[in-house]
Amino acid sequence: MFISKSKKSPFYQLTYEVNGKRTTISTKTKNPQEAYSFLENFQKEKEQPKKQINCFLLSNFKEEYIEFARPVKSKKYLVSITSSFKQLILFCGDIPLNVIDTRILDKFITTTFSRTPRGAHHYYRTLKAAFNKAVEWNYISVNPFTKIKFPKLSKSFPVFIIEDELLIILVNTTYQHLKDIITVAFYSGLRLGELVNMKWDWLDFFQNQITVKCTDEFQTKNKKERIVPMNEKVRSVLLNRFNSSIQNPDKFVFYHWKGKKLYQEAISKQFKKIVRKSNLSEKIHFHTLRHSFASLLAQKGISLYIIKELLGHEDLATTQIYSHLQKQNLIEAVNQL
Repeated sequence: MFISKSKKSPFYQLTYEVNGKRTTISTKTKNPQEAYSFLENFQKEKEQPKKQINCFLLSNFKEEYIEFARPVKSKKYLVSITSSFKQLILFCGDIPLNVIDTRILDKFITTTFSRTPRGAHHYYRTLKAAFNKAVEWNYISVNPFTKIKFPKLSKSFPVFIIEDELLIILVNTTYQHLKDIITVAFYSGLRLGELVNMKWDWLDFFQNQITVKCTDEFQTKNKKERIVPMNEKVRSVLLNRFNSSIQNPDKFVFYHWKGKKLYQEAISKQFKKIVRKSNLSEKIHFHTLRHSFASLLAQKGISLYIIKELLGHEDLATTQIYSHLQKQNLIEAVNQL
């Protein structure tokens, strides 16, 4: 552990080892006496009994944060928290929270961004939320992520398919339960997780609507229930399944055999195989069906506010990725000139 100065910074730097890996932090001072005072204080903190500093270590904070998030976050988000902390710890070591500054995080984000821009953005959002909680719990005074300007991501329009391409996919789909779930996804915009968890008590054939429900076993992405009207195609598919199934409100609408629940991963993989068999774009995934529902509505001039409610988006900004498809609105706007 020693103090040094480099041409890259006007401040003295403190160099020390974490798990055999050398790392440096800024003393944030140009004064040598203050820098050595910083070193002494840092040494004292490092030499404190492990019991006293363990609660401030990244790994311990991760475990505490996951336990806090477990009752209110999805399993997928909990996996996201774990992977984000894992990447940060691999980069800078299992160091105390109060040692992490913007310089360390800038390097972490920049290095990760060069390898995987989307991954870096994912880690940034997840860790920023976690460190906000660290501030609330008085482990740190300021969230260092708030001082980082994330590099801009390239934005591309969402991939979607038209009805003719849907028909090609359905022709190449062998199993009826897959044909049904693909059709309902395309004409309702429901997420795959919502479809495989749908039960008969979600459906109202008199009012022609689906109520996407939150239960102990399933929560929607934003933890809110919503109503999605059935068009004639969706109603026909669901009514056929209703007439050929045991009408138990607790049973799943979509299942493979003996009423057993479908797995999202299996459906996604089967759909991808069907897309390849249909000689369609490799960019098409099951989630493309949801994009297609929104895209077709936008092209017909449906308000983005209505599309937002149908999709269950929390923020209109998420729905605005479809705004470029409202061509008629754009044409009318330009014709006003």
